[in-house]
Amino acid sequence: MPVHHPGPEPWACGPSGADADFTGFVDDVFGCLPRRDQRRWAGAYLHGLLTVQGKKTIQRMARAATTAPGASPALQQFISASPWDWNDARAALARKAAAHLPNDAWTIGVVLAEKRGEHTVGVHRRFVAETGRTLNCQVGIGLFLTSATASVPVDWQLLLDENWSGDPRRRLRARIPSTVGAQPVWAHVLDLCDRLASLRLSASAPLVVDRRAATDTARLALHLALRERDFLIEVRPDQRVLPVGRTDRGTRVGHLGQQPVSAHQHLRGIGTRHPFAVAEGPHGRARHVDVSRSLVRLPGALGVGALGAFRLLAEHSPGRRRATRYWITNLVDRRVDQLLALLQRPDLTRVALQRLQDDFGLLDFEGRSFPGWHHHMTMASAAGVYSHLTRDAHRGALTLARTAGT
Repeated sequence: MPVHHPGPEPWACGPSGADADFTGFVDDVFGCLPRRDQRRWAGAYLHGLLTVQGKKTIQRMARAATTAPGASPALQQFISASPWDWNDARAALARKAAAHLPNDAWTIGVVLAEKRGEHTVGVHRRFVAETGRTLNCQVGIGLFLTSATASVPVDWQLLLDENWSGDPRRRLRARIPSTVGAQPVWAHVLDLCDRLASLRLSASAPLVVDRRAATDTARLALHLALRERDFLIEVRPDQRVLPVGRTDRGTRVGHLGQQPVSAHQHLRGIGTRHPFAVAEGPHGRARHVDVSRSLVRLPGALGVGALGAFRLLAEHSPGRRRATRYWITNLVDRRVDQLLALLQRPDLTRVALQRLQDDFGLLDFEGRSFPGWHHHMTMASAAGVYSHLTRDAHRGALTLARTAGT
């Protein structure tokens, strides 16, 4: 149904009346969309995610965006069927976020959306350790730009199992591209990193991955090292490692014939701990931890020269014998206090994921198609980035006003 536009719609003034800011953001991120109507409905959808309270349904967002007849089906068409490239929009979003947020680290967030039935793209039965239950859900894997104070999403992958990848009828119904197949979480993380590398935004910012996304740690670490991507990856206490020694020339080597041991067993054998104070939270309150560390190799990463040498870290709460968390990194020359600060970044990403769900409708997409899911995740990410940038701009204006008044 054609939509009549008698004049500027409510969304054109932005969620807070700052029409120049909102329109400029839409132009910057969605100016790559080839058609004018696509760019128009991108602004309307974004406005709905930012302003509608509660569940962000197409009908409620359409009512918030315009009084024009036929707006609801037009908005549905834009998000579920319109052939716009989400990768181009996400690249623009990543550039905008990187230009305004301190380029401290990249993190990975995993989001689960419970679904009924089996027709929503990617839905499958999955055991979720955090809940202790097996859920029928979609699994999204997101790449976040994360500073010491904030985390914002810029890219996404949808996890598909073999039941989706190998079923031609389900693929056709969900419009899954022929280039997309089933792969493990760690491979999705690498794909996200590869797309990030193509944007040339931050060669120096490390990738920090906690255990929720760090499956098959040895393989993920090896491939990241081969890509010359700095990383810190949380590992399980039973992660198998090989201790590293030094020759008289200083070359790091594994002892011949040595068998892998668990990370816990290896660091317990070293026995040396060092106290550190880690600043946490927006007010920088100090948390005191003891840290043990050692150089190791990972089984399966031998024979690749210097790429196989990593640093293993363990955090211990003072007074406790067992470590609480273990990490592996190729940042072997970085100061421990700097590494400990980076290890807090995934916590900010979990906070950001919850806000995306609560405030910006991250899990509210009701469609079933692969392109629709990616379109919606792009729009929800844009809402999160816009909210963060405008909040920072508001804080900056208040600071300038206070300074001018003193």
